[in-house]
Amino acid sequence: MVTLPCAAVLFDVDGTLVDSTPLVERAARVWAVEYGLDADEFLSGAHGRRTSDRVADFLPAGQVAAATARLDALEAERTDGITALPGVLALLTSLNGMPWALVTSMDKEQLRVRTGVAGVPLPPVVVTAEDVARGKPDPSGYLLAAGRLGVDPSACLVIEDAPAGIAAGRAAGATVLAVATSHDRAELTGAHAIVPDLTHVAGAPGGLRLTR
Repeated sequence: MVTLPCAAVLFDVDGTLVDSTPLVERAARVWAVEYGLDADEFLSGAHGRRTSDRVADFLPAGQVAAATARLDALEAERTDGITALPGVLALLTSLNGMPWALVTSMDKEQLRVRTGVAGVPLPPVVVTAEDVARGKPDPSGYLLAAGRLGVDPSACLVIEDAPAGIAAGRAAGATVLAVATSHDRAELTGAHAIVPDLTHVAGAPGGLRLTR
């Protein structure tokens, strides 16, 4: 067993706490056809990033807002397939008063719906896509969350599942723990530690305990 010391935990959401992959992929495939894009290419780099940032990789600036709104609308049409990932609720319970926050590339309404369906509680500090000018891999979201908690970023533990989020956590100066729930371990080597999922993580005095 290994303990990662921290004074607060900053969680990514989609792919870390909540799995909405079937919904996201289904909507993206419909959307890509409408815009004449390759869905697999779009999806290959979409996870962990704000929708608008990924859309901007493919469409002219003047089309990004409308195209993003269309993709968001397609995702909002259904909620089937959204679940809490293994170990999530047990880990949150085990924090025993340690401050924690959510830092997500989703917007506020997506976060509300998906966490609600999955049964994941919302903490007092939540940073969503609307709260930052630049999304992951920029560290703005994690820096903002640490500031709102009143904890130095270097004393925070970021938990992420995607390379963009890992890069954001590292750039913020935090320790980063990766969960291999959406990407191969080989893509997560930027993290300080990697676990298969959150069933291998629990709260401990002064940090989080990792188990094999």
